[in-house]
Amino acid sequence: MGTITIEMFATLDLVGQAPGGPDEDPDGFPFGGWQAPLIDDVTGAQIDAAYRGTDALLLGRRTYDIFASYWPHQQGGPDDGIASLFDRIPKYVASRDRRTLDWAGSSVLGPDLPTAVREIRERHQDIKVVGSLDLVQTLLRERLFDRLDLWLHPIVLGVGKTVFDTGALPTSLAIVAPPQASPGGTVFLQYALAAGTPTTGDMGAPDRGL
Repeated sequence: MGTITIEMFATLDLVGQAPGGPDEDPDGFPFGGWQAPLIDDVTGAQIDAAYRGTDALLLGRRTYDIFASYWPHQQGGPDDGIASLFDRIPKYVASRDRRTLDWAGSSVLGPDLPTAVREIRERHQDIKVVGSLDLVQTLLRERLFDRLDLWLHPIVLGVGKTVFDTGALPTSLAIVAPPQASPGGTVFLQYALAAGTPTTGDMGAPDRGL
């Protein structure tokens, strides 16, 4: 059985909406493209490394449309590595829209999303979820992920869709690598889904976990 890793870019107040450009989500969100000025060589190398070995993408419909209009045209350019990878591997799209997908290797998932995601996990070894906040929140609620790669950027927006919606379930995670900070202050955190749910305790107790 393969692993599902959520690749997520967020601000310090955990806004994950439209990091890549102003046209990603222009309706009512004034900060589209907030990530672009914060990318440096360290963060770029981390992102490139995160996609190595990926053999399938799992995307929401809006993210898919953005990717399909951009990545097929980037081969041979400075982003050829990721562009060629995305073009080569299967793309699975969570969407109520049953229109034909034009990007080669793309298919729409069935209406039973949890079952469809479990089937993908049986077919592939390294599945990546990119952007796709609505889909991510469903995967979080259903505990249908194995890893969470989270880049926290040193800005606060105060508006926008956040990574963890109000419907998020209590979930325990375990860190799998030391946090890494870029020169610009972006912190890369890598977590794995852990057993159980968060517990409470008493900071005054002698066994409070120290």
